[in-house]
Amino acid sequence: MIDDARGLWDLIERRAAATPSALMAVDEDKRTLSFVEYRVAAERTAAGLRQLGVGEGTPVSWQLPTWIESMVLVAALARLGAVQNPMLPIYREREVRFITQQTGARLLIVPSVWKGFDFGTMAMGVAKEMGGLEVLVADRSLPEADIEGLPPASPSEDAIRWVFYTSGTTADPKGAQHTDLTVMASAIGMAKAVEITDADRSALVFPFTHIGGIGWLFTALMTGCRQILVEAFDPAVTIEVLRREGVTLAGAGTPFHMAYLAAQRAHPEERLFPEVRAFPGGGAAKPPQLHYEVKRELGGVGIVSGYGLTECPILAMASVHDPDEKLAETEGRTTPGVQVRVVALDGRVVGAGEEGEIRVRGPQLFHGYLDRSLDADAFDADGFFRTGDLGIVDAEGYVTITGRVKDVIIRKGENVSAKEVEDLLFTHPKIADAAVIGLPDPALGERCCAVVVSAAPQDPPTLPELFEFLKGEGLMVQKIPEQLEVVAVLPRNPAGKVLKHELRAQYGS
Repeated sequence: MIDDARGLWDLIERRAAATPSALMAVDEDKRTLSFVEYRVAAERTAAGLRQLGVGEGTPVSWQLPTWIESMVLVAALARLGAVQNPMLPIYREREVRFITQQTGARLLIVPSVWKGFDFGTMAMGVAKEMGGLEVLVADRSLPEADIEGLPPASPSEDAIRWVFYTSGTTADPKGAQHTDLTVMASAIGMAKAVEITDADRSALVFPFTHIGGIGWLFTALMTGCRQILVEAFDPAVTIEVLRREGVTLAGAGTPFHMAYLAAQRAHPEERLFPEVRAFPGGGAAKPPQLHYEVKRELGGVGIVSGYGLTECPILAMASVHDPDEKLAETEGRTTPGVQVRVVALDGRVVGAGEEGEIRVRGPQLFHGYLDRSLDADAFDADGFFRTGDLGIVDAEGYVTITGRVKDVIIRKGENVSAKEVEDLLFTHPKIADAAVIGLPDPALGERCCAVVVSAAPQDPPTLPELFEFLKGEGLMVQKIPEQLEVVAVLPRNPAGKVLKHELRAQYGS
């Protein structure tokens, strides 16, 4: 594994030299790209972008699907030393305007029309309001030019090369500044824990513009593994592509694993992914029961999940050698160089096995927000980042996430962990998916509401059934939901996190 590169472009050159003809990527249309083809295409695109005025330090925002061309674009911008800002495809005019204005973007790259939405028209409208913002509409095609005259690459290990925006599940998204080395550090931790090699074929089935997508690009270049790209996750299509390509690492999180499991149960006579060895996860809470179901029915070691944030990706990662109990109940141990501090809500630093807010320092920690006014609340006095997640670090160093600081329901003064209730609900045979939220209540302060997806729409669970089930599982009566809502699907962001603010707004009245 190449884990000592000075930056992304250095890594691209070293991988192209080490395994030039090995396949780096294959997409649903069977288009392929080798590592040396990747380097060559990136340089030609870099030359084309240079003619558009892109160079060292130029802020470039882009919003492309998970295409091979998106990977080439990343490398081309790295070759030029630009500051790139990948944006999730779900962002629309409001978010794109806010982000391009805050980053000072000089170039905005979008598809024309994708998934029924006219990105080109939106981008032109945003650019019209901003001075100096150019738009490049790129549908599986990027500008190219002769590389003669392209200036030498000048890697700077400490230079800000990335601005990733948080998912924006509540207020305006926040731009987290990263270097090549902070992103690379997260990929190194994951690659070592999962023991990724050049024999692996990994499913890149979530938005490439997410920091996790860029992390997997670094992983492919470091290890020589192959990425299986699908432009948008559709179980009916995606699963067949992963089968065709012999996926060995079937990511990438709870909703994806649940879709794989449903497909396997529809065809129990054969293994869905006969060559799979692990199911990498992250981005959203994992019900412990899901690990056991995936391992038993789909194979491999089961779910190997990691924990991180846009600001500090993959700060903990499960190992393929961890016992089932740890794979099911935890997010693994912290990755190399990471320091975790657990702080109780009253400000005390607590020891092993005690719950508190997870605070972290490490080589993958971001270099502050683009809006520097946000940094004061983001870090404590010792430079630890306040994740906002509640968790426990046990005596062996395993990290368990128990909820969010703001996701504790206070019912008559009693703290109720939404995740504790959700994990139990997930084991109910009539429930396929579940979220628990706190809603304002004049008598209780907050009441506990379960929003569930029925496993069989014709036979949904009832509130009395849930009461008896949870009571039988040993849950305190005070923690059992007083309200039940059955929905067809839970709203989630691209990383798989349930958008609880939408549920609260819908059911709060």
